[in-house]
Amino acid sequence: MDLWWVFWVSMMFLVPFLLMEISPAFKFHFKITSYCILCLILSALAAPVCLLKSGGRNVNNMRVISMFVRTMKYVFGLRFEVKGLENFNVDGPCVIISNHQSILDMMGLMEILPDRCVQIAKKELMFAGSVGLITYLGGVIYINRKRTSDAKSIMADVAKAMIDDNLKVWVYPEGTRNNTGDLLPFKKGAFHLARQAEVPIIPVVYSSFSSFYNQEKHLFTGGTIKVEILPKIDTSVIKEEDVSVLTERCYNTMRQVFFRLSNKPYKVNGQTSSGL
Repeated sequence: MDLWWVFWVSMMFLVPFLLMEISPAFKFHFKITSYCILCLILSALAAPVCLLKSGGRNVNNMRVISMFVRTMKYVFGLRFEVKGLENFNVDGPCVIISNHQSILDMMGLMEILPDRCVQIAKKELMFAGSVGLITYLGGVIYINRKRTSDAKSIMADVAKAMIDDNLKVWVYPEGTRNNTGDLLPFKKGAFHLARQAEVPIIPVVYSSFSSFYNQEKHLFTGGTIKVEILPKIDTSVIKEEDVSVLTERCYNTMRQVFFRLSNKPYKVNGQTSSGL
């Protein structure tokens, strides 16, 4: 009886590894599931540390969260090459914008997250178990994307909080995950926020994940992610009517850097260009 117990327990561990060797789809979904479970475990471990350190919701908890999340890159075989960290050395608050490719972006964000920086995320994240708890404790700002009026009101509150509490706010201007090998057009919310608060914008660009992560191809292996923090963009003289121009300017600059970091030819309207 004891031997049968050992046999079935052994099979429970061996079968998933055998299936990963046989089926790329199973391997992909197994690693995604493992990633999500690890997020929940690390969040559950980080939560009491945050509570002991800060007593509740506090942006300084992001330093604790970052310490836990940064261990995940070793599990999934990811390496980061970062350039331009000195551009985070700005006096006062700012808006940080970056491209948004997949659930792996969390690791990239925590790898370089500056002090006193919070993210803007969809409200549903609050209900994601221990992950929701840890984002709350870290001061993440939640918005209801289905109600535009609420989002605008929150942005106004965020602008005030940035000045009052000396906060940096991290925003994904594409508005959704995008692993197509290009950037989606930017939404204007982050740029209106920077103009309203009269704070600089700092663009951050991550290289394409497509060589090691592709949902359609069931690809999820180890790889290197290049990250470049660009110099700040002053918004103190930007007027309301200039926001569209500023949005397009940031989009074009970040898109060129994205193609360069990804070792891909830059294309404008389908035509190859020399890029940056």
